[in-house]
Amino acid sequence: MGVPVNFDSISLDGLLGDWITALREFSVEAVAVLGPDPYGGSEDRDVMAVHPPVLADAALALAQSRDFGAPWRDSGAPLVAWQHIAKSDHLNSSRWRMLWLAHGYQTVVRVEFALPAGRAFECFMFSPRELTDRAEAAALVWSAMNIWPLVKRAIAHVRCTLSPRERECLVLGFQGLTARETASRLGCSERTVNYHLANAMGKLKADNKMAAIQRACWLGSI
Repeated sequence: MGVPVNFDSISLDGLLGDWITALREFSVEAVAVLGPDPYGGSEDRDVMAVHPPVLADAALALAQSRDFGAPWRDSGAPLVAWQHIAKSDHLNSSRWRMLWLAHGYQTVVRVEFALPAGRAFECFMFSPRELTDRAEAAALVWSAMNIWPLVKRAIAHVRCTLSPRERECLVLGFQGLTARETASRLGCSERTVNYHLANAMGKLKADNKMAAIQRACWLGSI
C-alpha cells in the first residue's frame, strides 16, 4: 500500500480540510477514503486519502480489514452504514476500531461509490460523539455525495498519469468502440489510437485494453 494521495497533494488535502470544516456542526473531525488496489485482488484496498494525517495508521488498519469491503458488497449490504464504533459486536476482533477509539472517535458513517467488477470507493466520516439523530447521519451522506466528484477528480489527477488522449481512447473503448471507430470519432488514424492505447496499457501495467480500462476505472480516471 502506498502513501495516501493527499500527503502529496496540497489541493486535495485542502479540499478534505474544508470538507471537515463544513461538517463541524455534526462534530465530524476526520475523513478517510479507501479505494481498490488496481493491481491486487477484489478484496485488496488502499488508503486513497485521510485527514488529518495523524490518522494514517488507523485508516490503514481499516483498509486491511475485511469490514465494509468485498464481503460487505457481496452480501447485498446497503451502500450506506452508520455505526457506533464502541458498541460494535466486532470490537474485539477489529484492530481498526481500537485505533479509532484510541484517537477518541465514537461514530463512523460510511458511503460507498460503486465501480465496475465489484470494486468501490468508500468514504468514511468519523465523529468523537455518538450520533443519535438519523437526520444527522443523512446529512453526512448528502455531504459526501455532493463533494465526491471533486474528491474523486483530485485523487485521479495525482494517481493516474494518463495523457488526455490516452484517457479519451480508453473512455471510448469503455463505451464499446473499436480502435477503428475510435479513430473515426477522434479524427486520427487507427495506428495513432493503438499507439495511445499501448501507452495507456504500459502506464497501467495491463496486458490488454480491457484490463487497462478496468484499472483506469479503479483509479478514478474514467
